[in-house]
Amino acid sequence: MEPTREEAWKLLTEYTVNPSLVKHMLAVEAGMRAYARRFGEDEEKWGVVGLLHDFDYERFPDDHPQTGARILREQGWPEEIVRAVLSHAAERTGVSRESLMEKTLYAVDDLTGLIVAVALVRPSKDIRDVKIKSVKKKWKDHRFAAGAHREAAEEGAAAIGMELWEHVGMVLEAMKGIAADLELDGRLASG
Repeated sequence: MEPTREEAWKLLTEYTVNPSLVKHMLAVEAGMRAYARRFGEDEEKWGVVGLLHDFDYERFPDDHPQTGARILREQGWPEEIVRAVLSHAAERTGVSRESLMEKTLYAVDDLTGLIVAVALVRPSKDIRDVKIKSVKKKWKDHRFAAGAHREAAEEGAAAIGMELWEHVGMVLEAMKGIAADLELDGRLASG
C-alpha cells in the first residue's frame, strides 16, 4: 500500500480530537514536506510520517508510539513508516533513528512546539510575523515552552547536516505556509 495523505488524515482524526495535537501533527507534516523537497525525497511519504507520528498519543499516552505502530501494522502501512513513527521516540522504543526521514522527523518534532509558543506570545498571534531572531531570543529562556526539548532540535539538525538556525528557519517558513491550518494567522489576537 502506497500511503496517501487522505488515509493518514482519516487515521489521525479517528484517534485524535484534541485541536492542539492535530495542529502539532499538521506543523510537523509541513516541516517534513519542506525537508523532503530540500533533500529530493518523497514529499507525500515524508508528509504522511509527520502527520501520523503522534496519532495514537491522545488515546494511548502511556504506550505511545508502540500502540500506534501496532495499529499501523494491523492496517498494512509500510514498515518504513511504522519504523519512522517508532524511531521518533527512540528513547522509549529502542528503535534507533537511521534513515534521513527518521532523523528529520526527530529534528522537526519538538521544534514546532517552540515555534508555536513564540507565535502565540506575539500580540498579532500570527506566525507570519515571527522571525528567526524571535525564536533565538526565546531559545535561551528554558522556562519558556519548557516542554519543547531544544536538545532534540539541536541534535536532530546536526544529524541531518543542518546548521541549527538554518533548520529553525526552514521549519518556521514551512509552518508559515499553513498559518491558517495552525490558527496562527492572527485570528486569535484580541482586538
